[in-house]
Formats: sequence, C-alpha cells, structure tokens
Amino acid sequence: MRQALISKKLSAPLFRYSQLIKAGPNYVCSGMIALDNDSGKLVEGDSGEQAVKILENLKILMQEFALELDDLVSVRIYSTKFDQFPLINQAWEEVFTENVVPPARAAVGVSALPVNALVEMEFVFYKNRSLELKNHNSDRWHKP
Repeated sequence: MRQALISKKLSAPLFRYSQLIKAGPNYVCSGMIALDNDSGKLVEGDSGEQAVKILENLKILMQEFALELDDLVSVRIYSTKFDQFPLINQAWEEVFTENVVPPARAAVGVSALPVNALVEMEFVFYKNRSLELKNHNSDRWHKP
C-alpha cells in the first residue's frame, strides 16, 4: 500500500503530483526544483544557488517526515547547464560532508526543466531501522 505525503512547510506542487510517496519502508520524492516556500516561485540564480535551495527544501521535507540523511539511498540530478555542474557539486559537499555517507547518485544533462529551472533533483529514501546492516563498508567516507 502506498501513501501520499504532502508537505505543509514547502510550497505546493506546481502541477498535479504527490511530493512524496511512502510505500512500505521506501519513500520516493518527486523531482524538486528551487522553489521559494513563501512565493512558490523559482529562486533566481545559477545552478549552484538553485542546488542550495533544493537541498535546503530537502532538509525541511526530511524534518517534517522524520527522515534522515542515512535513509537517503539514491539521488538523480537533472541539469540544463552541465558546464555549471561544479557549482552543484559545491552545494552537494555542503550537505554531504566527510562525516556523512553520500547516497548513490546519477547526473543527467537535459535540454529543459519545469518553469525554466536549471536543476531538478529526485530523492529515494529507505527507512527500516530493524533491517540495518551491521557490517557495512562505509568507513571510507569518514575521516580517520
């Protein structure tokens, strides 16, 4: 059974879709663009500035639905300005520091995104504390 979760803290979706779907221990977040939560309009700026806003909105969504970075398993990033991808990576590094195991990630260059956004990100979470692996190999992401 799946359940649609709608944020009360983020701006409403621009089109008809669910922001977040919970299906068992899986949470699938629709593509997020850099929307201002007060106006619902796209945040102006380069790819890096839009990525920062998307990741800020992700944190809001995670807090609202009790998700953690450790639950984030996959991210797909779409960009219309692939030459600005280093700016997206800078925003990424602000969230996924050396103390945080990063999720799997894919990057896709596209010709256009909704409302002329430069960046869109989709997120997939898996939250099932009872099935955590005890012997995982994530130490390489942590500073010795």
